Amino acid sequence: MSGERFWTSRILWRLRGASVWPVFVITTLLDGLILDMLPPVATTGLNYLEGVLIATFGNLFLVGALAPFLTKRLAQRRQVAPAGGAAPEVEVELLRDRVGSALLAAGVVASLASGLANRPLIVSETEASEENARVVQDFVNRSGDEELRRNIETANTIRLGEGYFRTCIARDDRDRFVCLLVDTEREPVDVRRDPSAVPNNLVRGRD
Repeated sequence: MSGERFWTSRILWRLRGASVWPVFVITTLLDGLILDMLPPVATTGLNYLEGVLIATFGNLFLVGALAPFLTKRLAQRRQVAPAGGAAPEVEVELLRDRVGSALLAAGVVASLASGLANRPLIVSETEASEENARVVQDFVNRSGDEELRRNIETANTIRLGEGYFRTCIARDDRDRFVCLLVDTEREPVDVRRDPSAVPNNLVRGRD
């Protein structure tokens, strides 16, 4: 009977400590959503699936590496078996589960805090991009160059620095380009023609 009580107690403790993987799934999905909507860096190239993949690797590290390490330290400090006849190793399993769940929850909070902290930078960069598009459109309209006006939809922009952009517009033959350098950090916004007509895709290739 004592052996039966022991295994019953062990199973109950395991069930009580079986929350880490459901928490893992939930927090990974939440992390992916946060990384998609509130990325920690000023970028728009991260989608939900990519966010979930990044969160999966991060959370696996928390559960598989950090949680066992912290659990071992905490267990060494406690060194007391729980009430109800459960073995010390069962208590360690439950402790590991609780530590893992806590780390996963902390990861969600950290992702949210990082995304919110970076939000002003993203908004600022978006406003700068919109200002660049407006200035380029005004430049083309004032240029009197009908060829540029016809091809304004070919405008291609890269970011060279904070608030500093290079926009290229193709000529009719699509082999020649007019490129503009726009500095939205200046007041008024500075826009000037780049002496180089190298298209942006080749400029990126040289970086």
